[in-house]
Amino acid sequence: MSETENGSSQESNRAVVSVTSTQPSPPVRPLVAFNRQELNTILRLYGRMVADGEWRDYAIDLMKEKAVFSVFRHTSEMPLYRIEKDPKMARRQGAFSVVAAGGLILKRGHDLTQVLRVLEKKKHLRVVDA
Repeated sequence: MSETENGSSQESNRAVVSVTSTQPSPPVRPLVAFNRQELNTILRLYGRMVADGEWRDYAIDLMKEKAVFSVFRHTSEMPLYRIEKDPKMARRQGAFSVVAAGGLILKRGHDLTQVLRVLEKKKHLRVVDA
């Protein structure tokens, strides 16, 4: 027998072993996330506030129960505000909320644009002499 014949006969005797788990895997729950339109709305506000020098950094956390967009004045600090999307609250008080640094909910609602208005800088009125 030649070496090629011997090598091919050894390869044909190998068994393929596949390992399968006997326990069913838990169902994978998708993460809650902001959709493109929601993220665009948030980033538009973020861009204006960065241009005004109010905000400097942000973080996005995607979890099983909610999505959070955190806004920072400095990277090393606690977030100034958290913009949260919680689908469980959608039918009750609205899926979107703005939470201040101390945990106080500033505004909650169904429409993200309306909820974010609480963060808009107020135009101060002044008295002008005629």
